[in-house]
Amino acid sequence: MRLRIYKRKVLLLALALALCALALWGSGGGEAAAGGGGSSSSSGAVPVSPEPPRVSEPPPPRRPAANASAASPAPPLLSENGTLSYRSLVYRLNFDQPVRNAGRFPARAAAADVVLVVQVHDRAEHLRLLLESLRRAAGVENVLLVLSHDLWAEELNRLAAGVDFCPVLQVFFPFSIQLYPREFPGHDPRDCPRDVGKAAALRMGCINAEYPDSFGHYREARFSQTKHHWWWKLHFVWERVRALREHTGPVLFLEEDHYLAPDFYHVLKKLWALRERECPECQIVSLGTYSPVRGGFAGRADKVEMKTWKSTEHNMGMAFGRDTYQKLIECTDAFCTYDDYNWDWTLQHLTVSCLPKFWKVLVPEIPRIFHTGDCGMHHKKSCRPSTQSAKIDSLLNSNHQYLFPETMSVSKRYSMAPLSPHVKNGGWGDIRDHELCKSYRRLQ
Repeated sequence: MRLRIYKRKVLLLALALALCALALWGSGGGEAAAGGGGSSSSSGAVPVSPEPPRVSEPPPPRRPAANASAASPAPPLLSENGTLSYRSLVYRLNFDQPVRNAGRFPARAAAADVVLVVQVHDRAEHLRLLLESLRRAAGVENVLLVLSHDLWAEELNRLAAGVDFCPVLQVFFPFSIQLYPREFPGHDPRDCPRDVGKAAALRMGCINAEYPDSFGHYREARFSQTKHHWWWKLHFVWERVRALREHTGPVLFLEEDHYLAPDFYHVLKKLWALRERECPECQIVSLGTYSPVRGGFAGRADKVEMKTWKSTEHNMGMAFGRDTYQKLIECTDAFCTYDDYNWDWTLQHLTVSCLPKFWKVLVPEIPRIFHTGDCGMHHKKSCRPSTQSAKIDSLLNSNHQYLFPETMSVSKRYSMAPLSPHVKNGGWGDIRDHELCKSYRRLQ
């Protein structure tokens, strides 16, 4: 009975999106979709215009009543009308998919050989540094950059609008806390407190009393959102972005607090070719790990290691193709019901529980990706991303002569065996999370 109730709620969320679409149609958005986005949807073409609509400047009639602050740890609560305005805007942008700079890079907007997908939350300074590192990278004009947001914020939109070095598409997670601030998937006032205990929760009558996690805790929306966003984004990029319908190359998954070396594109292309030649069974290519670089790059910048994929090492700058995605999406039920709010630890679980084979990875000895985010969901110290990026720049500048290797070769082949997560972290016991996560393939 409970399961049917929660499934009904997921269907109501889908109905809310449909109502947003009808509202747009009645206010003029329907004509725009029918004239531009609608026709491109049926033909498979990328919507291209001399000046695509600026995401940071929505049309006045649909402008939200208030703007979220990128500096805030949580988005401010909006009025009901403001929330509905945001939902309508997100629905429209995800449907229309305007590719900025498509006129400047027409071939790459329609058929990029590499796609970069960045999961963006609220850390504008980290995103600024990532985009700066991209601007300096050789070959970046050949990529399609997809920024996937779970927060509407003017500062983040201004940063996206400032990208002029490659085609860029912004998409928005449609079930964010910002869009549902007082109901699931945000925090419903009727939800159980995290630490209340199941017996007390049943006495209280809070709506998710039957579904604590493995450790007896109840869901916290701010932690659940990241895993939801990652799985929605995975499916949306591979299945719903019209510019990628025919894409056969790698998709590189990044986060806002990553930082790329000037030769990342060059090295990624070399790694992808090396995978096809020497390790076709390697499902993943990673641009680096979190281990600090000790010593110089000499004799190592062209070397690659082959090993078992490990979520705590190879979740940064992770690239894979459509074949790997198709096997992964078949594990939707396993991903969506595993009680760990971390998407990467959940993937580790899938490698030993659902996927046909455990994952093998190619990773360069000298990383081409770095981490500037020593703060955030798993960290409590203050953020100094510019200090970290300056250290990375110093390392790269002192070894610039070793970048852009002509060839890359496998130097170490580790013995490989399946790896299970050593612990389950919980935070994902609520059946509503399970059902919403499983519904993304149906709702889009």
